[in-house]
Amino acid sequence: MKRPKLILVGAGPGDAELITLKGVKALQSANVVLYDALINRDILEHASGAKKIFVGKRKGYHARSQEEINKLIVQHAFESGTVVRLKGGDPFIFGRGTEEIDYAESFGVETETVPGITSSVAVPAYQGISLTKRHVAESFWVITGTTSSGKLSGDVRLAAQSTATVVILMGMSKINQIMQLFRKAGKGEVPVAVIQNGTTANEYFGCGTVDTIDEVVRDKKLGSPAIIVIGEVVRQSVKLRGLYEEVNTLAPHVFGPEGKNVKLFKR
Repeated sequence: MKRPKLILVGAGPGDAELITLKGVKALQSANVVLYDALINRDILEHASGAKKIFVGKRKGYHARSQEEINKLIVQHAFESGTVVRLKGGDPFIFGRGTEEIDYAESFGVETETVPGITSSVAVPAYQGISLTKRHVAESFWVITGTTSSGKLSGDVRLAAQSTATVVILMGMSKINQIMQLFRKAGKGEVPVAVIQNGTTANEYFGCGTVDTIDEVVRDKKLGSPAIIVIGEVVRQSVKLRGLYEEVNTLAPHVFGPEGKNVKLFKR
């Protein structure tokens, strides 16, 4: 009889090569893999001998409820041995990893966690955005845009009053509300980047300011899954600095004093 075991593995932000070596070894040892919607399917090739079960959740569509996923973990652990629960990014960053660990352990299932590269850091990095660039930002917030009750997190209002870089996950459906809070805090000119499908071949990107990003998102038809980055570090990105400098140079001549009507900031 195989010993029941759960290995919770973070698959990384999207690029199949950004899973850790330990995560690959866990997949190679798996008898069953329960995988999420946002993971890169190429990663499943590391578990060639395992049974693979899709349990992904996307906005408006849940293949399985969280309760069902918990039960599947325990069921397959006792029936087959080692279950790998493969989750996008890092399983402990808004991934409900703790709930799955606690449930499995309550049935006596051995558990192990393999951290993943979180999208909140890796996706901005792919655009040359350093969340804590020296002399620009001393800290950063990572906030869920949508709470379990479907509401905007109250931490967004607090973050808007700080000088920290703000990274918002699962916030595209509430981007208008988020920007309103930042405008109320006097942050209308602060740079913003929206990165959809970050680190993948299907990555789409738009940048602007708190005042202009709503229009950029509409024009470029950006949507979920995407990460919103708010802060001066966006302007300091090696990849984006030239774009901001170009617009700032043209703005007084094309759009009037201080470029208040600038709507460019798109790529």
